[in-house]
Amino acid sequence: MHKIKEELENKNILLGVTGGIAAYKALEVVSRLKKLGAEVDVIMTEAAKEFVQPLSFRSLSHNPVIVDMFSEPKQWNVKHISLAEKADICLVAPATANIVGKIANGIADDMLSTTVMATNAPVLLAPAMNCNMYSNPIFQQNLDRLRGLGYYLIKPDAGYLACGTEGKGRLPAPSRIVENVVEQLTKEKDLTGQQVMITAGGTQEPIDPVRFIGNHSSGKMGYAIAREAVKRGAEVTLITASTSLQPPSGIEIIQVETAQQMYESVMKLQVEQDVIIKAAAVADYRPQVVAEDKIKKDESELVIKLERNPDILAELGRVKEEKLLIGFAAESEDLIANAKDKLSRKNLDLIVANDITADDAGFGADTNRVVMISRTDKTELPTLSKEEVANRLLGRIIELLEGTGEKNGD
Repeated sequence: MHKIKEELENKNILLGVTGGIAAYKALEVVSRLKKLGAEVDVIMTEAAKEFVQPLSFRSLSHNPVIVDMFSEPKQWNVKHISLAEKADICLVAPATANIVGKIANGIADDMLSTTVMATNAPVLLAPAMNCNMYSNPIFQQNLDRLRGLGYYLIKPDAGYLACGTEGKGRLPAPSRIVENVVEQLTKEKDLTGQQVMITAGGTQEPIDPVRFIGNHSSGKMGYAIAREAVKRGAEVTLITASTSLQPPSGIEIIQVETAQQMYESVMKLQVEQDVIIKAAAVADYRPQVVAEDKIKKDESELVIKLERNPDILAELGRVKEEKLLIGFAAESEDLIANAKDKLSRKNLDLIVANDITADDAGFGADTNRVVMISRTDKTELPTLSKEEVANRLLGRIIELLEGTGEKNGD
């Protein structure tokens, strides 16, 4: 606790409170943060005042509470800009569907949304609402967009809700919210100065102008690794095949479609990298001939002859020298044996294996259950969000870079 207080002392936390029944929990959040030595400024929406009075937040934070964007300023500065620049982190708890929608779509029409738009600090959102609102595809699309833009999200709890229904949508306990704030403020930039290249998504091999051979990869795992790596201070290059995901901010993005294009981009840039993480699902084969026009359907059978694509991971293993090389193994049987074989054949330092037949892992899922295998050990992780899997993987990579884990079998 003493160490946490030292790290949070003089940290400036901007808390946004929106109009939900869980707004009262934000009072305990302020109290806990103040006890840890943090400076807390509070912005409330007009709707939030219907649930908790600004005076309560002012008493706990020992600072004026901002509600009206056009109130008479007590200082010469523009308030939303000064608060945005002052903040080390911006927390919105509870975050209603309304404020999430505003932030995701660039709407700045009140003090809170305007300040969030103006800040360069990390933004942490704690959604809380009716379970049907939370599961609404429009709201989920907004969350996906914000994740892709580098916003941090605290998932709500499931249980009995104030509206009388039961499901996912409860604001987590204030202690958990504060833990997330502390984690973000104290996260080490332990990849600073490291050049990290990540591949993501599923390649597409054209058959004709409208058809292609592809796979079910969503790119979510590779994108999560890229986001976490840049948060840790790495210089990140993301070589991505087609996905529906929002490109992460602060990252060099190289868009490709085919395995050959990915091979050329990877081999061109691999020399300057310190770490290469091959999370893309790359097609092993491509059509020998690509039709110039759309192939018309007729009564005969269609035969498409395939040829091998270059093995990007094997080629990287051949030329890798001192860099770290991490691969993925998506398997449907003999998970460990197949992953270990791939680790050895392709000269990898680490391989991340997952069973694609599992419901909570693999293509398209928001969670993953993986085994990280090196030349001397293996670590089996429980079912985790892909963001947390990325965090654990990068932690293992740090160990290898620092020499506390084995590298190249030494």
